[in-house]
Amino acid sequence: MKVSFKLALALVGGVVVVMAGYAFFQIRREVVILDAELRKNHKFGMGAAAAIQEIWASDGEARARHILETIDKNGPDVIQLRWVWLDDLRAAPPPGFTPKDFQTLAERTVVTVQPDPNGGWLRYIYVPLSVPGQRPAVVQVRESLSAEKRFIDMNRLQIALSTLLVATVCGLTAIGLGHWFVGRPMADLRDHARAIGRGDLSARVPIRQRDELGELAAELNTMSDQLATTQARLTAETEARIATLEQLRHTDRLTTVGRLAAGIAHELGTPLNVISARAARILGIEGGSGPSSEYARIIHEQASRMTSVIRQLLDFSRRQGPKLGLCDLRTLAARTVELLAPLGKKQGVTVTLHADEALLARVDQNQMQQALANVMINGIQAMPNGGRLVVTIGSSEAPPPAGVDAEAGRGQRPCITVEDEGHGIPPENLPHIFEPFFTTKGVGEGTGLGLSVAHGIVSDHGGWIDVQTEIGRGTRITLVLGATAAGTAEVAS
Repeated sequence: MKVSFKLALALVGGVVVVMAGYAFFQIRREVVILDAELRKNHKFGMGAAAAIQEIWASDGEARARHILETIDKNGPDVIQLRWVWLDDLRAAPPPGFTPKDFQTLAERTVVTVQPDPNGGWLRYIYVPLSVPGQRPAVVQVRESLSAEKRFIDMNRLQIALSTLLVATVCGLTAIGLGHWFVGRPMADLRDHARAIGRGDLSARVPIRQRDELGELAAELNTMSDQLATTQARLTAETEARIATLEQLRHTDRLTTVGRLAAGIAHELGTPLNVISARAARILGIEGGSGPSSEYARIIHEQASRMTSVIRQLLDFSRRQGPKLGLCDLRTLAARTVELLAPLGKKQGVTVTLHADEALLARVDQNQMQQALANVMINGIQAMPNGGRLVVTIGSSEAPPPAGVDAEAGRGQRPCITVEDEGHGIPPENLPHIFEPFFTTKGVGEGTGLGLSVAHGIVSDHGGWIDVQTEIGRGTRITLVLGATAAGTAEVAS
């Protein structure tokens, strides 16, 4: 049975008990009032009989009868007075009248109750009249109890109807309020518990009551939030562990490849230097004219390019730690922009520097310039049809990503942002942009080492590289460096 029905039954039972007690005391009150009224009528009959007896003794029977008729005519309608001879009463006794009643009547009043032929009851009071020398008589006082009976019956019916009405209203009210304030919230709590059991932690209990059920709903919602947070944290930690394992495997593979590539690059360096030197000698002998000179120039350029790639590879595989010192990033960026402006102009790219004031940072100036140049070259090459490349010097309070020591540089961190208007980086390529030799450029346009070298340099400086890109709109790459301690006064590296 539902709680609302239990509450309704309890309330109806309480109402019935209260109304039964009220009915008991109300009927008793009416009975007391009726008894008082009957005693008053009895006294009235006794007084009238005494007066008739006095008049009979002094003025005679006729006068006494006349007075009795007058009293009966002008008295209450429910009371009738009648002169009855005792002999006639003995000859035709009323129903229920016993010989003992006649013996009692000789000395005092006799009261009897007899059924009314029209329904109800009649109360008879027989008061003896005794006058010396006269025939014994009796004053019969008849009183109808039908009005009193109807009144009591009406009271009983009224109490019964009132009890039924109050019980019905209270029962329906209890059922309605129980459903609204208990049944409906309990159903929501039940559905929420089932949802949690199914693993759905996004469900919420829509209860706004300011009572115990509302507090329980709020606690369940809080529990769901905490479980969802815990579940998300566990999922993230699990994914991070898996990603770390994959990264370790990938790093191990890259280490092996890097060692092999470094060895190969070292072995190729000497032959390439010989080829480049011989091509330069041919150019010097022929004076730069003729077909042989053109071939020698091409051989020299390509050999120099291969030497540059090998040098980058060797730098990547055998990079030493930075030699830190204070450096004005605005000056460093301005020098790099000036250096790469001709390359941008050749490709229709306008290179702009935004730096409102000097910003000091503890960096290795040469390495940082190399990292910034690599990022800017990538941005220029991402705009084959021209555009704008904006370099901005500023500060960042962004939290460090996973794997970066958050305690090493809390607060403001100097940063350099390079923003281009190129074609953007596809989402499937983002996880690989810092991998060595990964490139989406055409043959002869890149080695895939630029961002890898930049990433390694920035990491050595206690920072990280943040990449934001949108297909068709461009890419924003931010070099976030380690925070500069206040009061540092070292000379730039």
